Formats: sequence, C-alpha cells, structure tokens
Amino acid sequence: MAMVAAILLSALAMSAIVAVRYLLASGGFALATRIRQPGLYRGLEGQMGREVGWSLLSAFIYGVPAGIVAWGWQARGWTRIYTDVAAYPLWWLPVSVLLYLAAHDTWFYWTHRWMHRPRLFRIAHAVHHASRPPTAWAAMSFHPWEALTGAVVIPALVFLIPIHVGALAAVLTIMTVMGVSNHMGWEMFPRWMVRGPLGGWLITATHHQRHHDQYRCNYGLYFRVWDRLCGTDRGLGDFSKGRA
Repeated sequence: MAMVAAILLSALAMSAIVAVRYLLASGGFALATRIRQPGLYRGLEGQMGREVGWSLLSAFIYGVPAGIVAWGWQARGWTRIYTDVAAYPLWWLPVSVLLYLAAHDTWFYWTHRWMHRPRLFRIAHAVHHASRPPTAWAAMSFHPWEALTGAVVIPALVFLIPIHVGALAAVLTIMTVMGVSNHMGWEMFPRWMVRGPLGGWLITATHHQRHHDQYRCNYGLYFRVWDRLCGTDRGLGDFSKGRA
C-alpha cells in the first residue's frame, strides 16, 4: 500500500512540475510576443483560454508515466539514468542528447503523420489544429489521446539509452523551448539561420507554420530529416502577421 501511495505521489508531483514548466515557458514566450509583436494575439483570448485548458490536462497525462519512471529510478534503480559523470565518457553526454532528440523526432514524425489520417484527425489531432493561428500557449494543447502518444516517449527511452540526469534535463529543456517557440506565430531565430544551411535541417516556427497552414506537410519536431526523406517537406511558411 505504501508503494502505491509513493507512486501516486510521484505521479502527481511530476504532473505539477510539467504544468508549472508549461505555464512558465508558454507564459514567457507569450510575454516576449507581447513585447516584440504587440497585438499579434489580439482577439484570440478565448482560443488561448482553451489552449491553456487542454495543455494543463496534457500536463497531467505527461506527468503520470514520468512520475512512475522517476519513482522507479529512485526507489528501484529501474532506468538507465545515471548521476556520476564519470560513469560514461564525456563525449557520451552530447551524443546521448542527440540520440534522445533523434529518437523523439522519429516517434513524433510518424505518430504525427499517422494522426493526420481523417478518422484519427477527427478523434484526436483536431484539438491541436483548432488553434488558428497557434499561439505560444498551444504547445501542449492536445486531446488526451494525442497527449498519451507524446507522454510515453522519454519515459520509454530512459530504459533503453543511458543518459546523465543533467543531459536528460537538457533534452526536456530543448523539447519545451522548441514546442513553444514553434507555435508562437513569429520567428525568434535570426533570418540568416532560418534561411541558411542550418535552417535547412532544423525546424523553427517558420517551418512549422506551414504545417498549420497546409496540414499535410512538415510533420517533424526538431529536424527536417524525416520530412525530406519522405517527401513531406514543403519548405518555410509565412506569417499573416509578425515577421518571417
């Protein structure tokens, strides 16, 4: 009984952490939007309220498997998360981050593309695309079924790929920043990067904007690799307001 209570407490605590992380990240980028692109979200107050509601529900869903894994790591040593930097060569730190991002990007591309099939789109993914245009609050605005597909990725990877706790924090930070910034309706990265060779492989708001405009393209999360390999990359989008 004590073990069940400990697992439930861990899941609730992690859900709260995910919710606070979402509110801080999305709130920070929404504030940046208000400063850099005044009026961009004018008239979208009702939409943003719905985005926050769906996102907080998603935060709870994301927190449950994360909390179970966190308990298993601390109480049972189930995962391959490690705290001693010397346990693996130093070069493994950046490599593990890249492996996690690549694996997450692969999972996201294929599940995202799958959810654009008409029936699945109506059941789950339509909630996310109800944000027209998306705002900084839309990063986790998912139907529960879609949230479930995203909630299991990182918790599953920690059983497969060794990662330092600091490197895992870096992965989660990148995931949060990219998820929010790709939806905020304007491009925060410099034009030379977005329109240059680096931008040809990395996804930013300008690339993801085209997905929200045209739906059946640009499915990736971090990298344009799968979109390019599968012929679903339609290049960079445009913003009706703000800057591209």
